[in-house]
Amino acid sequence: MSALGNKGTDGDAQSGLLGSVMDLVNQHGGLPGLLQKFQESGLGDQVASWIGTGANAPVSGEQIKDALGSDTVTQIAEKAGVAPDAALGGLAALLPQLIDKLTPDGQVPEGNDLVSQGLNMLKGKIFG
Repeated sequence: MSALGNKGTDGDAQSGLLGSVMDLVNQHGGLPGLLQKFQESGLGDQVASWIGTGANAPVSGEQIKDALGSDTVTQIAEKAGVAPDAALGGLAALLPQLIDKLTPDGQVPEGNDLVSQGLNMLKGKIFG
């Protein structure tokens, strides 16, 4: 069993979490809005490392929970079909990688369409 739980396969849980991340991006007005939420929660150094071209700084599930709030984490977990703790672990592993891939030149892309296209492309590469 992985940190993402054991719903069917780990791929199912990861796919559910990826879909939830896409929802989060949209709920916060795009990737810049979501990143700002993390920065306001004290994760500025981590976010900068994810966007930058160097190594990605780790983030804990607890830090993700503090940034997003318990209600949001519960919603993400329910949508992905995993326990909240498993969702937090999965998000802590997934978010740095996703944001790193969505900002390959160390720049946050403009507009939700570009981010959505990037997320869909990543979903195909990761789970396809």
